[in-house]
Formats: sequence, structure tokens, C-alpha cells
Amino acid sequence: MQIARSCFINGQWVAPDKPTSFTVTNSATGVPWLEVPLAGVPEADRACMAGRAAFAGWSDLDPAVRAGYLGRIADELEARQAEIAAAVSREVGMPLKLSERIQVAAPILAWRRLAKAAADYQWTETIGNSLVERVAAGVAICITPWNYPLHQITGKVAPALLAGCTVVLKPSEMAPSAAILLAEAIEAAQLPAGVFNMVIGAGADVGAALVASPEADVISFTGSTAVGRQIGAQALSAVKRVTLELGGKSASVLLPGADMAAAVRSTVGSCFLNSGQTCSALTRFVVPAAQQEEVLALISEAVQRITVGDPLDPNSRMGPLVSKDQQERVRRYISKGIESGARLVCGGAEQPGGNEAGYFVSPTVFADVDPASAIAQEEIFGPVLCVIPYRDIDEAVAIANGTPYGLAGAVWGPDDALSLSVARRIRAGQVDINGGPFNLDAPFGGFGMSGVGRENGRFGLDDFLEYRSLQQPQRKG
Repeated sequence: MQIARSCFINGQWVAPDKPTSFTVTNSATGVPWLEVPLAGVPEADRACMAGRAAFAGWSDLDPAVRAGYLGRIADELEARQAEIAAAVSREVGMPLKLSERIQVAAPILAWRRLAKAAADYQWTETIGNSLVERVAAGVAICITPWNYPLHQITGKVAPALLAGCTVVLKPSEMAPSAAILLAEAIEAAQLPAGVFNMVIGAGADVGAALVASPEADVISFTGSTAVGRQIGAQALSAVKRVTLELGGKSASVLLPGADMAAAVRSTVGSCFLNSGQTCSALTRFVVPAAQQEEVLALISEAVQRITVGDPLDPNSRMGPLVSKDQQERVRRYISKGIESGARLVCGGAEQPGGNEAGYFVSPTVFADVDPASAIAQEEIFGPVLCVIPYRDIDEAVAIANGTPYGLAGAVWGPDDALSLSVARRIRAGQVDINGGPFNLDAPFGGFGMSGVGRENGRFGLDDFLEYRSLQQPQRKG
């Protein structure tokens, strides 16, 4: 079993003073493959102090110079692309072909696109007699989850660095390899010491210490709504800037006359991507009541084509969940769905055939789901699709907006004009219209309990910048 490096502080790899051991397993087999010596509060404090010491020099650099470092980091990540993809597939469970494209290639592209955006970004402007500058907010604490490890890290660390912030990253210990390989890439890109720091440790102590640190100016967290509320309260009590990207329960709304086959294809693909371990997954399919059975027939055909298996097997289209705990959590929700009276169409809580080891759950579909039931209201974070019938468009919109979340959504209609009008009624930060693809440059984030702030593209810079107005003398004549 490999032993991981867990602390990169002030430009050096260091061992935790009093490490506790965390074992990362292969999600397809349950077999341990990586041992992580977790950092503690002393390492968190040292990382924050290193970030503070490096801040003045880094923030004073021209944005074009910082953008050059981002480009070099992208080059170094590209050199490690195959290794990152295989590690993410092993830890998280996404099939390797998808992992290569979604988990690695897309984040590398995001580093490059953000570096290029620096040249066009309006860092200063003149308003009357004021020179208005956008300046780095300070030391940024970036706390990221396990489901899209490199993508989530990129959405925080890349804009923070470009903005002129120094960074302390705490990735999830459950899938740490992408973060470790990123730290190696940053080391190879020769960022000044202390500009980027990483500590892998438990959220209860290391995460809490980072948020509470007097050296921390900005907190950017992605994870569960429950933890996000705690972090938000703690950060705001100390008047620190905070960005929260939290949970979702996103609805895909099928309007009468829409391309049903395309809607089913896209919704099923979104719901079961990464075994359902996606915060923006379309997990509620809101369909006309008169067409529910026709929709279910198409869904069943689509699910039958999903091969569940080892993510390193090229024939697998859906892999396992990240851990035994996550597998058991999803199974409990499936049982709740059955108990609530929803009709089980596909899947179930049993271990899928041919996959006796590992943390697998079959792609599961419920019909006639009560919009108020637990499976329709709560984020399951597994491969479970709820099909909810509606009578008219007003009811469809009410169902789509009928959860505490507002992260994403989709609308399928007979024409773009009608679809757009319905999409504008949905309270979500990102709504796909008739299959509109994900845009790396568009803002990503949610309404309500889905969080505060936005990530991606130039919009991701906003949370790491402050405005400063320099009032200049008004010249007469």
C-alpha cells in the first residue's frame, strides 16, 4: 500500500507532527490502496502563516505574471493527466474514459482559459475622479470535496491565485490523489514559496482551524449544506468573506411537445454520471402526467444499456460510489422511496449482479414520486432518479422550485422561446435549455440552500477580489 504525502507548506513537503492515519480504498473492490498521514491543527496554522508571509509579494505582481504561472501549472497537470485520471477513477468510481475527459481534461482547460482571461479582465477603471482598483482579498482558504476533486479545486485555487490571493487548500481525505498531484505540479511550476499551501486533514479539526485562523481572509467551501451553514456562520462571525457551493436537487422539466428521447437521454446521463455523485445532477424528472408511462419506457431502455462495473474496465459505463458509508446512505434512501409509496421501476437497494465487491448501487428509478417525499426533497448523492408527474406548466414550475435548493435545472420544450420562458421561472443558478452544454466560462452556483457566490470563468475571480477607490484631486480647467 502506498503512503501519501499530505502537507505542502511554504514550498516544501513536510510530515505532520502528530499524524493520524487515514486509509483510502479502491471503490470498486473495497481494498485499501493508499495510506494518508493526516495533518493536524499545527500544520493548518503553519500553512496560514506561510500564506500570510507570501501575500504581499504575490499580490504585487502584475496579473499577467500570475497568469503565466497558471499556464505553467496547466502544463504540469497535463504531464500528469493519465495518472490523475486513473487515481480519481480508483478513488471516486467514475469510469476511466469519462474521468480522463471530465475529471482531468476539463479542469486543465479551465486553468488555461482563466490564464488567458487575465488580459481582458478590467482590473482598474476610472469613475469621475476615482481610480477604482480590484485588489486581492488576502489569504484564501479553499475547502473542497471528493466527488470532482481536481475540478472543484481548480474552481477555487486558479481564480484565487490569479486574483493575487495566496492559498491554503484542504482537499477531502477520501480522494486526495488529485490534490497531491496538483501540489506536485505547482511545485514544478516554481510558484514562490507560501503562495500555495496544502494540508490534508479531517474537517472537524483542520478545516475548523483554517476557517478560524486570524490569517484567513476568504473562505471558499464546497460540500454539504449542513457543513456549509456551520462554516458560513463561523466565517461571518469573524467578518470574513465566504463563498459556499452546496447541495442540489435539480429538476429536469419536460414540456408537452418536446423531444422526449433527447430529454430522457440527457436527464438519465446527468442523473447517473459519476454514479450520481454530482451536486448539479438532474435527479428529478418532472414530466406531463399523460406521458409518464412513455417516458418510463424510454428510461428503462436507457438504464438497461448502462453497464455497471469496475471503472478501470473500458466496458463500464457506471462505477461504484466512493465509500461503504456512501453506499449504505444511498441504499437507505432507496428503502425510504419504497416505503413512501413511490413505484420502483428499475434498480433497488441490492448489490448489482457481477459486482459482489466494492461500493456499487444499481441505477435506480422511481415513478409516481410525491414531490414532498424525502427522495424528492433531499440530496441523495447516488444513482437515484425520481420521476414526478404534473398536470400543467404552472405545477411543473412549482415542483421544480419546491425544494430548498436551487443549484441547477433543465427545461425541454417544443421551441427555444417557450423553453426559455419556463427556464426563467426556475429559481436556480444554472438552467440548461434543450440540451445546452456546460459552459466553463459561465457562472456556476446556486440560489437558496445551494449556496452563496459563483465560480467559473471571470465570475470566479469576484469572490477573491476587493474594490479599492482612490479619490484623486479634481483638476480645474
